Amino acid sequence: MKSLKICLIGYGRMGQMVERVARERGHEIVLRIDKADTNILDNELIAEADVAIEFTTPEAAYTNCHRALERGVAVVSGTTAWTDGVAQLQELCSHNKTMSFLWSSNFSLGVNLFWELNRQAARLMQSISGYRLSIEEIHHTHKLDAPSGTAITLAETVLSERADLSSWSPFCGEDEVKKGILPIKSIRKGEVAGIHRLAYTSSVDKITLEHEAFSREGFALGAVVAAEYASTHYGAHRMQDVMDYLCSSTTQDNKQNT
Repeated sequence: MKSLKICLIGYGRMGQMVERVARERGHEIVLRIDKADTNILDNELIAEADVAIEFTTPEAAYTNCHRALERGVAVVSGTTAWTDGVAQLQELCSHNKTMSFLWSSNFSLGVNLFWELNRQAARLMQSISGYRLSIEEIHHTHKLDAPSGTAITLAETVLSERADLSSWSPFCGEDEVKKGILPIKSIRKGEVAGIHRLAYTSSVDKITLEHEAFSREGFALGAVVAAEYASTHYGAHRMQDVMDYLCSSTTQDNKQNT
C-alpha cells in the first residue's frame, strides 16, 4: 500500500487516534481541521490530500464531506445520525468516476464481522419459534446519539433477514414486541468504549451475541483501512466492500503461498 496524504476533518479524540494509527501505517497528515474551523476546507492543502477522514457532528457532516468531494478528495466519514445527507452523497457518487465516498456507522473490523455473524444468526433463527429478540447498546456518557449508529445498523441487518419483524424502536413495550418491533435499549455510563449485545430469549434459555470494544483504537484502524480502500476505488462504498476486498486479498495471497 502506497503512503497516503490524509486530511483530518474533526480533530477531537477520534481524529487524534486516527492520526496516530495513520502515521503508524506510513501515511502523512497534510491538514487537520477542527470542527470549529471548517473554513479551512478552502485551504489549498486539502487538494493535495488523497483522502479526507471525517468525524464531526451530524449538523456539519454533509457540508464537510460535500466540500471535500468537490475538491477532488476521496472521503471516509464516520459521523452518525445524518441519514438523509449520507444517502444524498451516496447517490451523488454512486455512478461518478471522479468521486469516492465511504460512510459507515462503525469502522471496527470486529464490529463488521459481528454484523455479518448476526445476519447469519437471524437467518438461522428464522425457523425457530419461541425466541424474542432484543438489542442493548452501552456507551460512554459523552456520546450524544441514542441508539448508536452501530445498534441501528445491527437492527437493520437483522430486519433484512426476518420477515416477521417490521421495524425497530428505542421505545418498545410488550405490545409492540408482539407486533414484530425489535426493541433497542441504550445505556450511557462512564467511559465505556462500546458494547453491543443481541439476545434471543425464550422461556427456557437465552442465546447472546456480543461485541465489546476495549478502546477506540479499533475504530481508528478500520477508518484508516477504509481510507486506503477509498483512495483507489471510485463511487459510493460501504464498509462491507472493504471487508470483501480484505477477504479476497487474503484468499489470493494464501493461494499464491501454497
